Amino acid sequence: MDISSFDLFPLDEKTEILPFCSKDDELNNFLFDDAKNYLAELMAVTYLLVDRQTQKTVAYFTLLNDKVSYDPEERSLWNRINRRISNNKRRKTYPSVKIGRLAVSMDYEHQGIGRAILNFVKHAFTNGNRTGCRFITVDAYAAATGFYIKNSFDFFTQKDRKDATRLMFFDLKPFKDAQKKN
Repeated sequence: MDISSFDLFPLDEKTEILPFCSKDDELNNFLFDDAKNYLAELMAVTYLLVDRQTQKTVAYFTLLNDKVSYDPEERSLWNRINRRISNNKRRKTYPSVKIGRLAVSMDYEHQGIGRAILNFVKHAFTNGNRTGCRFITVDAYAAATGFYIKNSFDFFTQKDRKDATRLMFFDLKPFKDAQKKN
């Protein structure tokens, strides 16, 4: 879906949050009860996608800084990540941005809005980015991992396979390289 017909803007302390309801009460509560507090504490920035015709919040997502770090218990994963990076640039940590929350209103589900938001974030951090950022990370709810897999995210580890959330990542470099070819 093309989200350009909606307004996309960062939440600020004066923003009136228009009606929003996803299937997840925790995500709903974060938007109305916590998002402005995270902003005030410089912990995360929440972006709203608003349908100006219906005056409803279509979706929201929250971004914060993160890093991908070496875990000695996950050597094979680390080797897989390091192979993506030239030898002279390999480190024990790599900069990333974390999608802390991503929710779509029940009124707008299954229209490709989540995918469009991920593509927006991918594009934002590979074109005109003001900081170094190699990866996007997410602590995906177990029920949402299929969505992230469809959008080319990988699991960091198998240690969390039975947990309520799974740590996943997306490497921005191949995405940027593919954009250059097009």
